[in-house]
Amino acid sequence: MNLPNKLTIFRVFLVPVFLLLLLPLYNGRTLFPIPPETGRIIAAVIFVIASFTDYLDGVIARKQNIVTTFGKFLDPIADKLLVISALMALIQLDEISAWPAVIIIAREFIVTGIRVIAAGEGVVISASGKGKAKTFVQMLAVFFILLRDFPFSLFTGIPVGHCLLWLSVILTVYSGYDYLKANWNRIKS
Repeated sequence: MNLPNKLTIFRVFLVPVFLLLLLPLYNGRTLFPIPPETGRIIAAVIFVIASFTDYLDGVIARKQNIVTTFGKFLDPIADKLLVISALMALIQLDEISAWPAVIIIAREFIVTGIRVIAAGEGVVISASGKGKAKTFVQMLAVFFILLRDFPFSLFTGIPVGHCLLWLSVILTVYSGYDYLKANWNRIKS
C-alpha cells in the first residue's frame, strides 16, 4: 500500500468523522460533547484536510510514478463521497437547496457511467482540467458555507459560499457536457 492510496483511504475515513461532528444524531446533539458551532468549525477543518488529501495524493502519485489501479478506482469515489456527503449534510441542516446537489450528483452518475463503458473497452478516462476545477470550486463552496462565509461575512452580506456553489453547478454542467461530447461515439455504440 503506497502513500497516495493511504491518503485516499484516510480521506474516506474522514467522511464519517466530518458527518459526526456536523450532524445531530438525536435531540439536536452530535456524538461529541461539544457545542454545535464548535463541531461545525472542526467539521470545516476536517473537510479542508480531506480535500487537501485529494490534491496531495495525486501530486505524490504522479511525482513518484506510483499510479495504481486501486488508486484510479478509489480516488474518484473518495472525492464524490466527500462532496456528496457534505452536500447531503447541508441539505439536512436546511442550509442549501437540494437543486445544486441533485445536479452535481446527476453529473457524477453520468461521468461514472461513461468511465465504466470506457473501462470495459480498456480505456481509462482521467479527470479533465474542467472536472478538477469543478471539484475545487465545490469543495471551496462547502467550506465557506460551513464557516457561514467567514471571513467575508465580517464585511459583506454576499453569500460567498452559495455563490460558489452555484458557480460549481455551472462548472458541473459544463464539464459533464464536455465528458458527454468527448465520449458520445463510445456511448452510442
